[in-house]
Amino acid sequence: MRAVAVIAVVLFHFGVPGFTGGFVGVDVFFVISGYLITSIIWNQRQAGRFSFVDFWARRARRILPALFAMIIAVLALGWFLLAPKDYEELGRSVRYQVMFVSNILFMRQDGYFDVASDLKPLLHTWSLAVEEQFYIIFPLLLTLLSSRLKHWRMALFGVLLVSFGLSVWAVNHHPEKAFFLLPMRAWELLAGAMLAVAPKHGWRLKPMAAQALSLLGMALILLAVFGYDKTTPFPGAAALLPTLGVIALILANGHRQTWVGQLLSTRVMVGFGLISYSWYLWHWPVFVFSSYASVDQPSAIDSAGLILLTLVLGYLSWKLIETPFRERRLLAGRRQILLAGAFGVVVLGLAGQTLRWTDGLPWRLSDQALQYAKGREWRPELMACLADDKTPDDKLFCHYGAENTQTRALVWGDSHATALIPVFDDGATAHDVSVILASSPGCVPVEGLEHDARCARFNQRIEQALKSQTVSDVVLVARWSLYLYGDVRGDLGHALKKSDGHYDRAVAEQRLAEGLRARVMQLRAGGHRVWLVKEAPLQAFSPPYRLTRLAMLDRPVDDVGLAVGEHQKRQAFISQLFAQLAQDPAVRVVDPAPRLCGESGLCRAELGGYSLYTDDNHLSEVGARLVAPILEPLFVDLQATQKLKKGPVNAAK
Repeated sequence: MRAVAVIAVVLFHFGVPGFTGGFVGVDVFFVISGYLITSIIWNQRQAGRFSFVDFWARRARRILPALFAMIIAVLALGWFLLAPKDYEELGRSVRYQVMFVSNILFMRQDGYFDVASDLKPLLHTWSLAVEEQFYIIFPLLLTLLSSRLKHWRMALFGVLLVSFGLSVWAVNHHPEKAFFLLPMRAWELLAGAMLAVAPKHGWRLKPMAAQALSLLGMALILLAVFGYDKTTPFPGAAALLPTLGVIALILANGHRQTWVGQLLSTRVMVGFGLISYSWYLWHWPVFVFSSYASVDQPSAIDSAGLILLTLVLGYLSWKLIETPFRERRLLAGRRQILLAGAFGVVVLGLAGQTLRWTDGLPWRLSDQALQYAKGREWRPELMACLADDKTPDDKLFCHYGAENTQTRALVWGDSHATALIPVFDDGATAHDVSVILASSPGCVPVEGLEHDARCARFNQRIEQALKSQTVSDVVLVARWSLYLYGDVRGDLGHALKKSDGHYDRAVAEQRLAEGLRARVMQLRAGGHRVWLVKEAPLQAFSPPYRLTRLAMLDRPVDDVGLAVGEHQKRQAFISQLFAQLAQDPAVRVVDPAPRLCGESGLCRAELGGYSLYTDDNHLSEVGARLVAPILEPLFVDLQATQKLKKGPVNAAK
């Protein structure tokens, strides 16, 4: 079963078609680990030979050598490949992992502006952290319950139910916690544990019943592997399929030899199972570094070669590192392995912290590469203007330009409004007008189309505040195509959906058209002029990373960008909708694309040695200032309106 789990995870991460739910391989690992570890603990307790120290020493011998070797290799590769900010973040990941809490770090980083998952070399260690935490807590819990309670199995099952309930609740309310944290994952490990401590009876499944149960178990796992995808709320109730599938397989094959059991017992599958831990350790760093280092999208042959490389590295790690330690040919004694493990934790932890202290050792890069790499960083002043539920009302708006004016413009949108702050700041100051800005990540400024309750509350707060503000112009800014079609990687998390939760392109377009028309009519009825800002061309890659890598390779950057045709194709519906709305003379459309796309047919991502983007969709400050002329009419109109309002006041004086 370990072979099934690791194959599913690896093929999912490398984007092999069909394996859209391969991430459930981790859940298969959890159940297997819970069963095997509990079997060891329980059998030794019944024999009177269980020792906490011996148990933890065996876990250290099993987990730490291969893990530490992988971390050292990742740090070494990072020296040559990673930009300073990413090397610094790698250092933090190392420090958290050697303390067995990397899952908590990655849970906190699961935000809108955090580094993409495929650029975090140690992201996969979150599952190891969950298991390590379980190994520390569970033996103590099992000992306490079994020694103090008569019906301790029921108490343990109660803990499982509480964990499952937390998981189901958190999937809807705190999905990042549901995914990464032990309290919401423990039930999967405990499911295996409950099977291990279940009272043994003399009965055995009949051959056909065992065959049926075994086939059902494998079917449940495969249904999740091939049926789930990134949009599946997970873990929660959805994790029942792989969990129950593993339980069924263990139960059936513990009674009889089955067809599925025979398949899993073949030499190939046993071999994959033996190297599964090392293969899992190495597959993700290979994927991340290949994505980071490549300047082109990998072909199917490239992906196949990378998968083969991970398999070879996994085998070598198992043969040269795992096996010698497991067979006690190295550091044979309990004291030795624990001291060596503690030493490794301290050394690697200090290495990781050093990268934090030194800001990722920026002197490794050339000046040009470093300049590109800095393009991905947002100034704290910009980040401070991203509102959330904790933002107080008096901090909801950021103010630019003149103060105490009789009229001002309101900029309202998602993080793409934040990215244009340099334009609004410079323009308002230069024309001595007032601009206020309210933005929240992932929140389209249209009532009824919000991604979640947070965005709905944000829009409601802006509407209430708008009533008490003297606003002549409202500027709506958003990554409109995100809400129509999802992101360029196919993630539909923010896309508008049907009432049943399923995505349909035509429905999404209809909902945005109706919602935006209603918003514009509402603003016009309130006497506001409306400005609709189209989104910048979306790059198919992260320009700071691509440009940095090209600079490190001393390769030209003239052709780095997106074909104009691709941009126009994605924006076709939005352009048509905005043109219809702009038939009202008080509704103006501004488009940054002409400033970014040239006659060569390329929407460039670089200019004068600077990245024009912070990622694949947000303009950098350099990029924002490049498109500034498109908003010049706004400041001119504001200035004219302000002069008109000052006239009657001066006459009255």
